[in-house]
Amino acid sequence: MVKMKPAKTPYSLTAPQRWDEMPWGEYFNQSLNQHLQPYLSKLYGSHLLKMGQLSAAVETDSCPISHQFTLQPGQAGGEVAGEATRLPFLSKSIDACLLVHALAWEQDPHQVLREADRVLIDDGWMILTGFNPYSLLGTGKLLPGVRRRSPWNSKMFSQGRLLDWLSVLNYEIICRKGCQVVPWRKQGGQFLSAHLPALGCINILVARKRTYPLTLNKNSLPAGRARIRTAVNVSRQCSEAKPQDPEG
Repeated sequence: MVKMKPAKTPYSLTAPQRWDEMPWGEYFNQSLNQHLQPYLSKLYGSHLLKMGQLSAAVETDSCPISHQFTLQPGQAGGEVAGEATRLPFLSKSIDACLLVHALAWEQDPHQVLREADRVLIDDGWMILTGFNPYSLLGTGKLLPGVRRRSPWNSKMFSQGRLLDWLSVLNYEIICRKGCQVVPWRKQGGQFLSAHLPALGCINILVARKRTYPLTLNKNSLPAGRARIRTAVNVSRQCSEAKPQDPEG
C-alpha cells in the first residue's frame, strides 16, 4: 500500500509568477486555455476571483462575469493583496473561484480550499487544476537533479485525492478530466488527452458548491415524517390481514 505524503508541509514553496518560468510552461497555459473555455463561458454572477498569477494568465474573455480580479500576496502583479489561506473577502461574496495550480506551491492546501469555499456563494463555481503525479511529468519528482526545479518542486495531487477533498466540502463534480501536453507535437497531445486522460499531466476539476447533502441519509429524515410512514405501514398491514373464523 502506497502511503500518501501529507498535504500540509512545515516549509513554504516559491511559486512561479509566470508560466514561462518553468519548462513547457507556455504549452501548459495554452492547453489550459483550450480545455477551460467551454466551462468559463457557462459561468455567471458578479465576481470572479483568480487566485495567483498562473490563474491570471488564463484567458477569461469568454466568461460573462464582468468583475474579474486577481489575488496575489503582496499585490505583486495582482489587483488585490492577500494570502490564499486568509482571503480578504466576506463569506459568500464570490460567484466563482479559479484556482489554476493554486494548491501546488501552498504550505497548507486544505486551508486554501476551505477559504475558497468560505467566500463562494451557495451554488458557486470552483475550477481547480494541478499537476498529476501519475503522469510522465510526475515521474520527474523521482529524479534528484530534477525535483528541485519547477514544476517538479510543486505538490502534485492525484485526481482522486482532489475529489475526496471536494466531497468533504460537499461539492458536486460537474467535470473531471486530464489533459496531456506534448511540446514536440503541434497539437499538444490531443490524442492522449482524449484516450488516456488518467495519464494526463494536468488534472482539471469543475465543481459547484452545494448546500444540501449529495447523498440521501435515511437517518436524517424528520421524525414526524418517519412516524407518518410507520403509521401508514401499520394501517396497510391491518387492512390486508384476513379475518379468522371463530371456532365452534
